[in-house]
Amino acid sequence: MDQDKIGNFIKSIRLEHNLTQKELADRLGVTYQAVSKWENGKNVPDIGIMKQISEEFQVNIDEILNGEKMEKKPMKPKWYISIIPILFIILGIILVEWINQPGEFEFKTISSKCSDFKITGSAAYNKEKTSIYISNIEFCGEEDKEVYQKIECNLYEKEKNTSIKISSCDTKKNTTLEEFLKDMNIQVDNYSLVCKNLTSSTLYLEINATTKENKATTYTIPIKLNDNCK
Repeated sequence: MDQDKIGNFIKSIRLEHNLTQKELADRLGVTYQAVSKWENGKNVPDIGIMKQISEEFQVNIDEILNGEKMEKKPMKPKWYISIIPILFIILGIILVEWINQPGEFEFKTISSKCSDFKITGSAAYNKEKTSIYISNIEFCGEEDKEVYQKIECNLYEKEKNTSIKISSCDTKKNTTLEEFLKDMNIQVDNYSLVCKNLTSSTLYLEINATTKENKATTYTIPIKLNDNCK
């Protein structure tokens, strides 16, 4: 997912309907700051909001994810009666092409198995690939006002006893955990695991916070894909 393209697409929808950021925010039940972050490419709506935008403004969710409107393809003619063998060949080619198309994306929400962290995210998938987007993380544990010298995070996939890093977020310096999480987001495009395999693997987010005295604290956050894939 290209956050800038998604943001520009949402902005174009808003302007097309003569709405201010606040008016769009009120319509979607979010803050105008959230709309501003979308349009500036700093964040993207979660899947629930994307569905709402799709229904409110009559756009396809694929169009939101791609950041542009798709051209409507003319409908293929229907053949009710086979007259000559060549028609069977043509229909066979059309059927094969249709079967091989990736199809529209399905969506599942992503959450955390860890009680100290609340995660909002989504997985968009079809039969060929999966995209993962974690848009919001909140720390729910004991209050932490420590100003860390450096905080970084990585998203891992664990298979058996091996952990593979599949994405990272921006490293921040001289910041608190709360401030770090406020602007943090992770996205993985064209993830090789299809949804079925994704549910059987283990994803976890690791956040490493280092104080000025070089004392390191590591938070390991198991991630759960809600519901089974179709």
